[in-house]
Amino acid sequence: MAPPSRTPAPARFPPLSAYDASARERRTAASDLDGTLLASSSAFPYYFLVALEAGSYVRALALLLLAPFILLLYTAVSEPAAIALLVFATFAGLRLDDVEAVARGVLPRHYAAGVRADSWEVFRGCGSGRRVVVTASPAVMVGPFVREFLGAEVAGTELRTFAGGKRFTGVIESVLVGERKREVVERMFAGGDMPDVGLGDRESDHDFMAICKEAYMVPTNKSAPRAAADALLSRVVFHDGRLIHRPDPKHALFSLAYLPVGFALALLRVFISLYVPRGLVRHAYRLTGIRLAVRGIPPPPPSHGTPGSLLVCNHRTAVDPIMVSIALGRQVTCMTYNVSELSTAISPVPTVALTGYREVDKARIAALLESGRDVVVCPEGTTCREPCLLRFSGLFAELTDWIVPVAVEAAQSTYYGSTARGSQAMDPWFFYMNPRPGYRVTFLPALQPEETCGVGGRSAVEVANHVQAVISKELRYECTGFTRKDKYMKLVGKDGRVANECEQNGKKLA
Repeated sequence: MAPPSRTPAPARFPPLSAYDASARERRTAASDLDGTLLASSSAFPYYFLVALEAGSYVRALALLLLAPFILLLYTAVSEPAAIALLVFATFAGLRLDDVEAVARGVLPRHYAAGVRADSWEVFRGCGSGRRVVVTASPAVMVGPFVREFLGAEVAGTELRTFAGGKRFTGVIESVLVGERKREVVERMFAGGDMPDVGLGDRESDHDFMAICKEAYMVPTNKSAPRAAADALLSRVVFHDGRLIHRPDPKHALFSLAYLPVGFALALLRVFISLYVPRGLVRHAYRLTGIRLAVRGIPPPPPSHGTPGSLLVCNHRTAVDPIMVSIALGRQVTCMTYNVSELSTAISPVPTVALTGYREVDKARIAALLESGRDVVVCPEGTTCREPCLLRFSGLFAELTDWIVPVAVEAAQSTYYGSTARGSQAMDPWFFYMNPRPGYRVTFLPALQPEETCGVGGRSAVEVANHVQAVISKELRYECTGFTRKDKYMKLVGKDGRVANECEQNGKKLA
C-alpha cells in the first residue's frame, strides 16, 4: 500500500542528490526496494498480480476490496500490521510453484519498468563488491527480479508454508521493517565491514541505514526518471500474465470491473468473425471498436490445379491467422501448436495442429499447399510480446518456393491475448475483450526464385533468416536467436513441446 506522508529525514542522512561518486570507491551497498530503487513506494500492484495470476480473479477482487482497510491500518496502526494483513490476503493457500512462476514470469516486467534512474546509478556503482536489497515484501515475490535484473542478494519477509512446503499459510513470523532490517544486514555482513552505502526512503529504513558507512535518503517522487531498459543487468523478452498495465488501484479496479462488459463485447466480435460474410468483417469490426489496417499487396488466389501460397508471419496473438485471412479477403488454413477445442470452435479459419516432429509436419503442410489452399504459418512457434522476433524455424522453406512474408502488429490496451501458464483456449477471448484492439497486417513481396531453397539452392536456415530479417525490417523489431523452448523454460519450466501421437510412438524429435 502507498504509505502516508513521511516525517522529514534526520540531518545525518543527506538526500541522494548529495552522493558524490568520485569521492571514494564504494564496493558494497544495502538498499530498500519500494520507494528507493523503485519510483513507487506502493507494493500493492505486485501483491495484486500474485493474487490474480497465482490465485484467481475472486481473490484479486477480495484483495482490492480490502485495500482501503489495509491503507487505514498502515496509517493508523503500523506498517508491520498492514503488511501482515496484505500478505495473508494475498498468499494464504497459494501453491509455492504458482507463486514462484508468477515471480519469475509476470512481476519482473512491472518491477523493471519502475526502477529509478538516480538510485539505480548509485546502487549499481557499488557493484565491485556486494549489493543487498532489504525489503518488507516477501522474498519469494521479489527474489527473481532482484537477482536477475539488479544483480543483488535479497533479504525479504519470509512466509510460513504447510503441506510439506508446497503451500503458503499466509502467516509470517515478523515483517522485515525497522530493527529487523538492521539485524538482517548485520547478519549478512557479519565477519566483515558493514555496507559502504545505504539507501532508504522512509523512517523504517533508518535502523539499517545507520550502520552503513554513509547513507542517503531517496526523496519521494513517483514521476522520477526511470532507468532505461538496457541499463539494468537483464532485459525483459519473455513475460506472462494477462494485464498489460501495472495494476495500481485504478487500473486494478478497471481490469476487474470491465470483465463482464469485455466478455459481452468479445461474444459480439466472435459472432462477427464466424457469421458475417468475409468481405464485410472489416467494416463490422470497425463498428465494434476493432481497427484493422492492411498494407501491401496480398498474393493472388491460386488458380485451379496450382499450389496455394505459404504466408509466413510473425506471431503476436492467437488471432494472427484470423486477421491475415480477413486482410487477405479469402479463406486460409492455419498451422499452429496447442490447438484447443474452444479456440477451434470460435475460429473462422480451419486450424491444423503441428506436432513438433519435422517429417510429420512437412507432410501435413505440403499436402495442404498441393490441394490449392493458402496456408498461414508462424515459424517462431510461439508468441512474443516484446518488439522482438524469435528464431524462425526453417521447416517452411523446404515446402515451396512461393513464400509470402507477412508482418503483423497487434495493439492491446487492457488484456494480453496470449499466455504461457494460463488457459491458452482463452487467448482469443482476452484479445477480443480489449476495449479498442487493433491489428496492422502488411503483405510483403513474395520471395524471388533465387531467394528460395528450390530454384535458388539456398539452405532452409538461410531462407528462414532472410524472411525473419525482412519482417523485422518492416516492423523495426529486433531479430533474436531465442526459441519457443527458451520461452517456455523461462515462464513455465518446461520446453513447451506438445504431447501427441508421434511422441507416444517414440519417434525422435527433429
